Amino acid sequence: MNSTLFQFGQQIPGYNLPVLNERAVRASAGIFFLFAIVSFMKAWLVGDFQLTRMFVIAFLIDFTIRIFINPRYSPSLILGQWFVRKQQPEYVGAPQKRFAWAIGFALAFTMFLLVVINNVMGPVNLIVCALCLLLLFFETAFGICLGCSVYRLLNNKPELCPGGVCEQAPAPNTGGSKIEGLIVVAFILAIGFSSHWVHEHTPQVALHETGEMLPRTLTDPAEIERCKVPEFAKAMGHETKWRLHNNCK
Repeated sequence: MNSTLFQFGQQIPGYNLPVLNERAVRASAGIFFLFAIVSFMKAWLVGDFQLTRMFVIAFLIDFTIRIFINPRYSPSLILGQWFVRKQQPEYVGAPQKRFAWAIGFALAFTMFLLVVINNVMGPVNLIVCALCLLLLFFETAFGICLGCSVYRLLNNKPELCPGGVCEQAPAPNTGGSKIEGLIVVAFILAIGFSSHWVHEHTPQVALHETGEMLPRTLTDPAEIERCKVPEFAKAMGHETKWRLHNNCK
């Protein structure tokens, strides 16, 4: 077996264990998160799982390559490395990443069996998809590898953890003060009250002479004319979407 082909992590001088570039890993997670959320929302809103099936296949192939062959040849990591090629590498231990990616591989394989092979639709799919999105989001948004955190619980002495969380404890108040916490709570409450106000002041619905249910603002002749669905949208069967995109609900 060619050790340069089938290996996990890079051997970098000065490090006593195989390492990976955390910046490239995080970029790769961001790429996957973008396509994952698009495919998830299309399935959720439209009921079309075709994009989800394609994403699951791509995800499974990518993770199979990075775990069983070499992360160096993972398509998403290649792209991630290209995007961060001008940034200083941040090397982290490969063992905990392999454990975390094994979790991702298990989720991808489960989705492959459910959605691609057996065409199963139900709450189990949503739970698995939501878990995948959660793992990807934490990785790309916060630089937090949740799978690596599980690895730390199972391994007493992991090395080179992402963000240096294994080597040092956070300084006091680095997570924010009580006042800063109150600011966040006040912000959430303000958004909640704003949402209620917007809902209460949404224009009521009126019945137009054509029989269509239109917002009361559309009783104005000019607004009614603006919101007439064009023939091409009707021919495509996209009347509802056209109204939505033109604020003519």
